[in-house]
Amino acid sequence: MQVSKGVHFLSRNLSTHEMNTFAFFYYPERKVRYMKIEGQVRIPSGCAIAAVISKDGNKMSGEMITNSMKPMHDRSNGLGGGFAAYGIYPEYKDFYALHMFFDSRATRKDCEAFLKERFEIVQSEIIPTRKIPAITDEPIIWRYFVSPLKSMLASMQLDEKEFVARTVMKINTEMSGAYVFSSGKNMGTFKAVGFPEDVGVFYKLEEYEGYSWTAHGRYPTNTPGWWG
Repeated sequence: MQVSKGVHFLSRNLSTHEMNTFAFFYYPERKVRYMKIEGQVRIPSGCAIAAVISKDGNKMSGEMITNSMKPMHDRSNGLGGGFAAYGIYPEYKDFYALHMFFDSRATRKDCEAFLKERFEIVQSEIIPTRKIPAITDEPIIWRYFVSPLKSMLASMQLDEKEFVARTVMKINTEMSGAYVFSSGKNMGTFKAVGFPEDVGVFYKLEEYEGYSWTAHGRYPTNTPGWWG
């Protein structure tokens, strides 16, 4: 009997165990290959993702993207979840929004002094969160809306995007206890150690409106959960 190349089940009778355990790949020029299916073998890359965008630029509440992660609860393991939203800061759309974690108030003050040497800070404030049992051990979570000082751009001969990128990397690699986890214009990232649906509640994402949202639930198997 001629059999086309591709994926086929063998024609012989199979036990229930065999049917539940293996997928069969038949190639005329090769032997049958057996592959274990999910549930019979550990699949390490089991992350949860979701995204939505309005082509017309209409604003959508963050509550929708938060709820979209709930059916994928088992595709995360509580060691990290996050969201990114675009269009959420229209009143500061021309400024870079730096979302930051700090280990202490002293670290925040030191980092803020560093930022003032490089940027005009037009707004500095704590990022609103709500206390929930599912999210614990949170650091100080702050945001700055900034614009690079023209004098710094001229002296370093950099455009503002490269200048901001280098500043972020300098903070994240050289300033202990401080971490920039978002640095775009009219957008923001919100991340934490926890399940993504809990992270959305923690950050009060229902109070934000954006034209595009993405979400991710981590399922790390060889790295710890950490806020940075």
